[in-house]
Amino acid sequence: MRFIFKTRYEQDLVLFKHGGQKFWYAVLVAALLLAPLLFSEYFISQLVFIWIYSVVGLGLMLLVGYTGQVSLGHAAFLAMGAYTEAYLQARGWPFLLSLSSAAIVSGVTGIVVGLPALRVKGIYLSIATLSFGFIVEEAVTRADSITGGNTGITLGNLEIFGWAVDSEAAFYYVSLVVLILCILGVMNLMRSPTGRAFVAIRDSEISAQSMGIHLARYKTIAFALSAALTGVAGALYAHKLRFISPEQFTIVQSIELLIMIVIGGLGSIYGAIFGAAFWILAQQLIVTAKDWLPPEIGQQTGLQPTIFGIFLVAFVLFEPLGIYGLWLKVRTFLEIFPFYRKGMFKRQKSYMKSERLK
Repeated sequence: MRFIFKTRYEQDLVLFKHGGQKFWYAVLVAALLLAPLLFSEYFISQLVFIWIYSVVGLGLMLLVGYTGQVSLGHAAFLAMGAYTEAYLQARGWPFLLSLSSAAIVSGVTGIVVGLPALRVKGIYLSIATLSFGFIVEEAVTRADSITGGNTGITLGNLEIFGWAVDSEAAFYYVSLVVLILCILGVMNLMRSPTGRAFVAIRDSEISAQSMGIHLARYKTIAFALSAALTGVAGALYAHKLRFISPEQFTIVQSIELLIMIVIGGLGSIYGAIFGAAFWILAQQLIVTAKDWLPPEIGQQTGLQPTIFGIFLVAFVLFEPLGIYGLWLKVRTFLEIFPFYRKGMFKRQKSYMKSERLK
């Protein structure tokens, strides 16, 4: 087990705690850069989906995992980013400018949603964001002149400073760079006073308010930043599919995104990435397993939602921290092996906190 002794305040500001982290992250980045040379185009395509959904997970994690505000309408922010990117690209805007505009449009939409939702929380906040998702879905369908309505809209070839991103490997690198920048941004945000205010609001709104944290301001900021990140993912999502329509941004997708980060592990950047990887890879495994299952089971239309529902219930009951919690246990076990104690990972009793004002 590694012990870290800090002798300077600057040591609290570094992203990596010790040299071992720098080494393993460097190895990971090198492996990711070499992946298009080692794997098939289909596998690279699935990795691109993982990177895009990881960006969505980061945005949703910022709101749900770190600020404690439940959202069932994030597919609407994804749609705002996708349609903004498609609309601006069709008018000749460069990718970096249209990507930034997609983030701004989604972020402003997040503010519009966040302001009315400040007076509600819990199940009422979920209903408010759910209603917003329905509104955006209907608006996208009705705005034929901008979105193409139910017919959909097709995107052209992606170019960045004259470089044509016309292959799966090229788009893989673009998505990877965007994901890394988003991860670094969220990591630095959570170390700032704003990030600490988010966590304080999540843990106890009354305690946060008593310490001088402006609840309305920081909740609105959380909605805006979460929506902006989701808008960035929406722009990448549109370029990946090359065709978008209202049927791709339904309430079902919003629920799937929420399930994804719960399974990955709430309150962790790793959880957003683990959840996205699980979501994409599990879908491929289910499709492959259908050929081996009896027709009475494999041909059922609700097989995939049923399996994901079982996984969600299992994680909520036995591992609330999700896949990230499992990884923490494995890492701790390897660090202290063979000096672990029996029952070291036994769950402790937890008690519900009451925040009622009398």
